[in-house]
Amino acid sequence: MKKTTPEVLIKDFIKHKLKLALAESCTCGLAAAQLAPAEGVSEVLLGSVVTYHTDAKQQLLGVKKATLTTYSAESQQTTNEMALGLHRNLPDADVCVAVTGLCGPGQSETPDKPVGTVFVTILFKGHAHEYREQFDGNSDAIRQQATEFIYRKLAELLDREQVAPAT
Repeated sequence: MKKTTPEVLIKDFIKHKLKLALAESCTCGLAAAQLAPAEGVSEVLLGSVVTYHTDAKQQLLGVKKATLTTYSAESQQTTNEMALGLHRNLPDADVCVAVTGLCGPGQSETPDKPVGTVFVTILFKGHAHEYREQFDGNSDAIRQQATEFIYRKLAELLDREQVAPAT
């Protein structure tokens, strides 16, 4: 598995003149924080919102209460609504990323959704790319793995889509 560094990712975004926005739950802002030292980040990162609590997901991103009740805060349905809400609030973002998951034991944990289950939605070019991953380790390790996964998937999408640089 190739690791994508924040510096390489930011350079890719700059090359293609793309803007990024993040909605982070289980990563608690780690994805944005690790991008911050990269040269040129201010040209790329529009913002990041940490919506750890369900109230924040609802009030800041418009996640429906019914979605949270039916599927839980740690679900693909929730990350989809987080990404859409982020795009509504930051329409200049070319890429919107939402992440949520279980980094420790809690009420959403089930045999089908154990600790380490992370959901990511990347909204890019009008398409939602959905991912469900299972990571191992303590909560810090899971957050780090989730962050690295997001960077890798962003790099893959940019490569696969062969985004032409703006003129």
